[in-house]
This record gives sequence, structure tokens and C-alpha cells, in this order.
Amino acid sequence: MSDRRLYEATYIVNAVLEDNDVEAVIARTTAFLEEHGSTIVELNKMGRRRLAYPINKKFNGYYVYAAFESAPSTLPLLEKFFFLEDQVIRHLTVQLDPKLREFRKVRAEAQAARAAAMAEAAKTGATI
Repeated sequence: MSDRRLYEATYIVNAVLEDNDVEAVIARTTAFLEEHGSTIVELNKMGRRRLAYPINKKFNGYYVYAAFESAPSTLPLLEKFFFLEDQVIRHLTVQLDPKLREFRKVRAEAQAARAAAMAEAAKTGATI
């Protein structure tokens, strides 16, 4: 039984790396997922941020969010990949409820519409 499920993985790459090295780690991760039959639904590179607490004496990290569809048998392989990847300092992978994904999409569209309305109101001088 190989049903596909929706997962999300958030991982932190060592921020000391140059931008092209960070991109190489992200490319290796997405290539690994695609090799194992996963489909990347969303990839969000959140950028460098300060960590809430030091991890391995590092205070900053490059955050990456990936949502993907995959078979459950891929998750142990992904966990091992993250563990063996030296530049990934922390990771978390969870199953994502499709209803939550739809809610996030609707919320993002509503925020974009509100921002557009506010920009239009600012342009014309009206208040919302």
C-alpha cells in the first residue's frame, strides 16, 4: 500500500555558508525528495534568522520550508538524509492536513486582497 500523503518539512541550514552553498543544500534536498518519488508542492526560503537558542554553538540559521506529497516509506529516508547532511543543523517533518493547507491558501489570498485594497485606498486618499 503506497498511498501518498502531504507532508511539510522545515529545516535550518548553517547560516555561515555562502549563498550558493546554501542553495546547493536546498537543491540536494529537493533532488533527494524527487528521486524518491515525492512531488514538491511548495518551497519557501525564509532566509537567515537568529535562532531562539544556540544550536551547536551557532546563533543564526537559514530557514527553509518545504511542503511535499510523498509515500510514508520516504520519511525514514528523509530523516536519515537530514541527519547525515552536515550543513542541516535542525529539521522537523510532520504530516500536513489538507484542510489546513487549504485554510492557509485562503488566508494568504485574503491578506493579499486586503493589502491591495489598502494600497488602492492609500493611492486615492480614502480610508478603509
